[in-house]
Amino acid sequence: MPTRRTPEGLELRVRLTPNARRDSLDGWETDADGQHVLRAHVRAVPEKGKANAALVKLLAKRMGIGKTRLTLTRGQTSRIKTIAIACEAEEAGVLAAKLTEADT
Repeated sequence: MPTRRTPEGLELRVRLTPNARRDSLDGWETDADGQHVLRAHVRAVPEKGKANAALVKLLAKRMGIGKTRLTLTRGQTSRIKTIAIACEAEEAGVLAAKLTEADT
């Protein structure tokens, strides 16, 4: 999985595709560099941070947590993003599992 535990919680690598037909999380994949990433699609356009904000909202909704607990730490203008998720150690596994649930 593209999640990594940190002292503050979890770190998640995401490959974001903006301008999609629907907002969705489409499972794990390996990118060209051999890194594992979560594939995500959002309807928002990639200008003025709209796609990044839509990604944070989508991830928060999937995990059932507040948007303020997620921070985009790397990749503001790149397709590959790193998201920091603030959580306790015992909650980290539960949140990571929620990311693997099938998109509905």
